[in-house]
Amino acid sequence: MTEFITSRWLGDFLFAFGALFAIINPYGLAFIFHDRTIGLTDRERARIALRIAVYAFAVILMSLFVGGHVLRFFGITMPALRIGGGLVVAATGWSMLHAAPVAHDVHATSTAGFSAIRRMAFFPMTIPLTTGPGTIATAIAIGTNRPDDMDGLFYSSVVFLLVTVCVTATIYHAYRRSSAMARLFGEEGTSVVTKLSAFLLLCIGVQIVITGVVEVARSVTGISV
Repeated sequence: MTEFITSRWLGDFLFAFGALFAIINPYGLAFIFHDRTIGLTDRERARIALRIAVYAFAVILMSLFVGGHVLRFFGITMPALRIGGGLVVAATGWSMLHAAPVAHDVHATSTAGFSAIRRMAFFPMTIPLTTGPGTIATAIAIGTNRPDDMDGLFYSSVVFLLVTVCVTATIYHAYRRSSAMARLFGEEGTSVVTKLSAFLLLCIGVQIVITGVVEVARSVTGISV
């Protein structure tokens, strides 16, 4: 019995963690986070990273447990979530692609600069850049497969909590170490990776919008697109 429970927990944990980690890709986003916080010191960047990790923890946990119910309560459909979030992601990627280069040795460490970035920690840096529509949709899909019996609910709740802790821990680690990763790649390498990440972010945003539009067209016409 113990071996069955352990294997069941491990399988469910690896599935949920792998799916969320792959769709978030925190170490890929670390360069975008670094670009968005280029004017901060390492200590200030770590504080922003912790704040984003806490917000991401709440978003993922709520999506796993009550995400579907919240969307239905506000009358928000998954296609609407995808289209709205995809537009924000695409707009962010586009602005980063055309942003003027910033000198990496210039640090705007004023309280005003830190406060401005801290206000953006939830939107858009947590939603939709870190835990966007894809992450929320994936978490909701995983959460809908919870068993109905009490033992199953308890096991799945523990697994979901562990998954959320581990995923947000990787987000915090990746974002906190983003400056070290940038130094490892060098200024030119970081610029190349950041622009590439921005382009991929733009493509991801467009793909999310396309997926939402296709879902709307399918629901309206009843024809598979």
